[in-house]
Amino acid sequence: MPTTSDKIELTEHELREIAGYAADCARRALPIFEQSLPADPRPRDAVAAADAFAGGGRRTGALRQSAWAAYRAAQEAASPATPASSIAPAAVDAARAASHAAAAAYLHPLANAHQVKHILGAAAHAARAEELAAGEDRPATAGSAATAGSAATGGSPVGVGTLEWACHHAPAAVAAVLGRLPAAPPGGGRVGELIRALDAALRA
Repeated sequence: MPTTSDKIELTEHELREIAGYAADCARRALPIFEQSLPADPRPRDAVAAADAFAGGGRRTGALRQSAWAAYRAAQEAASPATPASSIAPAAVDAARAASHAAAAAYLHPLANAHQVKHILGAAAHAARAEELAAGEDRPATAGSAATAGSAATGGSPVGVGTLEWACHHAPAAVAAVLGRLPAAPPGGGRVGELIRALDAALRA
């Protein structure tokens, strides 16, 4: 079992595959954000930057800045100053998914459970955005981790769109790198549950 001080193997090809996968997951939730804030391009720009890196582009400061820009878009969407919308909470998670997609390029080659969030955060936030947009505001509970696990394998409609897609369309590099890391850590509310469910499904 690796420890948090261990380094893992992580090739450039694997990093690009992970970034492309994260971008594909986050892209599924972009319409949710853009329905609330159609004039804000930051999440879409972050997904495009992740795509560019996945396609062979350089890992530049602009890529990192796009991740931060999408993160700020999420913060602003969650701000009390933002006009109320029935899907505003979903827009926040959609923007966070985009931020995670661009940040996936900066996965560290360390056997640290928190690195799992860099790989699967985009998928989990996109799935959470779907839940909220559908009006299924499911809080984290002792029993809901099992529900999330069922969704990851297609057994529940809650967040099943992106979560099931992420489970069945992950490139080989995602499962390979997850296998070098400890399992996803506890905590993180509903998004944390979705990360752990997808992590377990991809390791199975």
